Amino acid sequence: MVIDQIHHHATRAHPHECCGVLTGTANHITTAIPARNVHPQPSTHFEIDPQTLIDAHRAARGGGPQVLGYYHSHPAGEPRPSATDQAMAAGDGAIWAIVAGGAIGWWCDAPGGFVALSYPRTLA
Repeated sequence: MVIDQIHHHATRAHPHECCGVLTGTANHITTAIPARNVHPQPSTHFEIDPQTLIDAHRAARGGGPQVLGYYHSHPAGEPRPSATDQAMAAGDGAIWAIVAGGAIGWWCDAPGGFVALSYPRTLA
């Protein structure tokens, strides 16, 4: 299950932030693809390995699952967008799953800022 995949990745990455890509169909998140956190300060920031992003988008263009959003953890924070997350947001409608303290916050990166979601889509 996607939630289990995200929690497992966050546990393995701790005390650093984990990160990855959420894929599926328009109404169904099927996979959380783990990525290397390539940020130089991984305990407080994340940057998804560009190769993981390229691979996910290529797979989508080839008829595979679509890139619906991203996930990352806040090892010492809350499951909501940080000031850094807000500054880096694209306002593109992507789903962000943020895991912290055993909980996952689901967010839509809307043009006017992040909007909380109860669940973004049906989860596999």
